[in-house]
Amino acid sequence: MIEFKRSKYLQKLVSHKHNHLVKIVTGVRRCGKSYLLFNLFKHHLLDSGVDASHIIEIVFDDRRSRSLRNPDACIEYVTSLIKDDQMYYVLLDEVQLMDDFEDALLTFLHISNLDTYATGSNSRFLSSDVITEFRDRGDEIHIAPLSFSEYANAFPDKPWNDLWEEYYNYGGMPYAALLPSPEEKEDYLKQLFERTYIKDIVERNNMQEKQPMEQLVNIIASSVGAPTNPLKLEKSFLSMGKTKLSHVTISQYLDYLRDAFLVEKSVRYDIKGKKYISTPAKYYFVDMGLRNARLNFRQNEENHIMENVIYNELRMRGFTVDVGMVEIKEKQPDGTWQRKQLEIDFVANKGSRRYYIQSAFMMPDEEKRQKEERPLLRVDDSFKKIIVVRDNIILRRDDNGLVTIGLRQFLLDENSLDL
Repeated sequence: MIEFKRSKYLQKLVSHKHNHLVKIVTGVRRCGKSYLLFNLFKHHLLDSGVDASHIIEIVFDDRRSRSLRNPDACIEYVTSLIKDDQMYYVLLDEVQLMDDFEDALLTFLHISNLDTYATGSNSRFLSSDVITEFRDRGDEIHIAPLSFSEYANAFPDKPWNDLWEEYYNYGGMPYAALLPSPEEKEDYLKQLFERTYIKDIVERNNMQEKQPMEQLVNIIASSVGAPTNPLKLEKSFLSMGKTKLSHVTISQYLDYLRDAFLVEKSVRYDIKGKKYISTPAKYYFVDMGLRNARLNFRQNEENHIMENVIYNELRMRGFTVDVGMVEIKEKQPDGTWQRKQLEIDFVANKGSRRYYIQSAFMMPDEEKRQKEERPLLRVDDSFKKIIVVRDNIILRRDDNGLVTIGLRQFLLDENSLDL
């Protein structure tokens, strides 16, 4: 039986046990949050000697739990099951469906022998919709769809090229990964986007119609990795004859997509000036199968998808990821000097660590190599500079300290940034 172990996330849950905080597992719908909590983590508890009667499970999107969406009823139910002084574990699924869930979770914190875990699919309930008191007492564990290494480890007998082709086409949503045929994968992902994500966003934000949102999603999906902003997108709507949307509305819609964990925003960072530039920004999809489903699997450009996969891998490893910008002056043939901006695909930061990374699908000649290297060589600090290429090559380091690594090694070796 194929099982996705999600070891990294399970270890996070285990290491956060009994820390007097509410552990909240967040992530896009259907990425495996419930399986992590109610299967993998529950089995860990049982294997650790916890009695099954000390594990309290509530699934709020189950009709049978509808009455427990009332916080007072939920609190009464949970406390009625606590019979002794031993530790109890309450596992709550899709907690945002409970009315005033903040109060219930805070109440659980006051029960000394209760350790609380919850899943949720909307980032808002951890930010603007939640009082500061709860944020200070909550512990977020964000889970993404399957990384490439998680996907590959579940299918050890498949060759690399087959694994990569499947992954960049159909992504890492766990259920889609288990479906046997391309047709079934495509149908599932299309329906998931339409019947779950779009529906959720429209209902959650009281939108009058879904068509403009769907059109925006398609535009973003068609331009993964391309710098944009709400003003540019407004012009795109007009030029394509789409429903007229103001840049203010578009900005709001983009926030809705981010709140649903479907896309992430990477902003520009002036490396020499050490400051952020809010616009334009890049938008990346949390899963390539979902992105491709919006385009009916017709725009599967491997170079753009590779860039998105690298971004997701960096985020999964715990990095914040910006778009690097290096401003230079170049002398023109007429003797004048012109300012130019060079882009570095990713500036990845975690604590005191930083990496500058270029996604270079192919470097077939010296001209292409120099183009990819140029912005990296203009950065005069000592942080590591890396070029990731599609080819399965042996890692090499040149006289300037630039590292070139193959995509396979980058994705499969969790220490690849430090080789």
